[in-house]
Amino acid sequence: MTNNNALAQARALELPSRKASLYREASVSQFWNNNRKLLEEAWAEWEMENKDDLLIPDETLLDPRLRKAINEAWKNPEKENAVADLWDEIIPGVYSAQFFDLDRLADFRNYLEAAVNSQIPKRAPYGIQLNRYGVMLDPRSEGHLAAPSFQAFYNEMMDRYMRPIARLLLGTYGYDSQTFGFSIQYNPDKDKDLQPHTDASAATLNININLPDEKFTGSQVDFHDKTTGKTVQTIFEPGKAIIHRGNVPHATHPITSGQRNNLVVWLYGDRMQVPRGGGSIYGNFEGSSSSISETENITARQRWSVPQIPKDTVAPF
Repeated sequence: MTNNNALAQARALELPSRKASLYREASVSQFWNNNRKLLEEAWAEWEMENKDDLLIPDETLLDPRLRKAINEAWKNPEKENAVADLWDEIIPGVYSAQFFDLDRLADFRNYLEAAVNSQIPKRAPYGIQLNRYGVMLDPRSEGHLAAPSFQAFYNEMMDRYMRPIARLLLGTYGYDSQTFGFSIQYNPDKDKDLQPHTDASAATLNININLPDEKFTGSQVDFHDKTTGKTVQTIFEPGKAIIHRGNVPHATHPITSGQRNNLVVWLYGDRMQVPRGGGSIYGNFEGSSSSISETENITARQRWSVPQIPKDTVAPF
C-alpha cells in the first residue's frame, strides 16, 4: 500500500552532510538505501499533488526531425541512414546533432526546476555536491530522480533514441544493455571545469539544456583524436547533443561567465563491460577483450532492438 504521507516524511529527512557524501562514508549509502522506497513513494505523491501544473515529459520535447527519423527507423530499420544524416562528425567516434526542440526546452527546464524545488532529498554525482542541477537520473543510483513520468521519459530516451544511435554511429552493439545518467551545471564560482579523462562507458550522450537566451563564456570541450594526435574544440549549443565513445579523451575548459546545464547519459554492458580501451578516471572497471570493430556485421534490425536483459544494480559512481 502506498504511503500517502511519504512526501512529508521525505521532506523531513535529515540528509547526510556534504563532507560525509564527498568522503563516501558508509552511512551515506545506508541513508539512501534505507529510504529508497519512501523516496520513490514521495516522488509519486509529488507528481499527483502537482498533476494539474506539472509537465509530463515525453518525446515531443525532442527535435522534430530527430523524432521523425527515429520513429521511421523503428518501423523500418532500413531507413536508419536518415538518422545518421542528422549527426555531424566532429572527429572519428564523436558526433553532434540537435536533440531537444528549442521551442519545448523551456518546458523541460521548468519541470527540472520544479523537481529541484520539490524538497525531496536527491543525491548529486559524487564530487559535485554543490551542483544545483546535479541529480542522479538512473534507478541504479542512490537518491535518483524517481518521479514516474520522468523515469518513463528517461527510459524512452535511452531505449528508443540513444541506444540505436550509438549502435549506428559508434558500433556499440553488445556493450549497451545497461544505462546510467546524471545532470550537471557548470558555474564560474562552483563546478567550472573537468580535467582530461575518458568515461567508463561504451557510449556517452552529453546534452546541453541551456535556453537560447542563457549565454555563457568558456566551457569549451576538447576532444582528442587518437588517429591524428590533434585536439578538436567544440562549444555546446542549446538543445544540442554530442555522442561519443567512452574511450575518447575529452576535457572541459573553465566556464568564465553564465551557467551551462547538461544531461549526461551512458551506455555500457553487463558488469560494467566496455569495449577495449574504455577506461575511466572514476575507477578500475572490468573491460572486455573484444573491440568495437567486431560488431560491424550487426544488421539494421539488430541495431533497432531493445536488449532483453535485466538491469543490474552496479553504479559507476
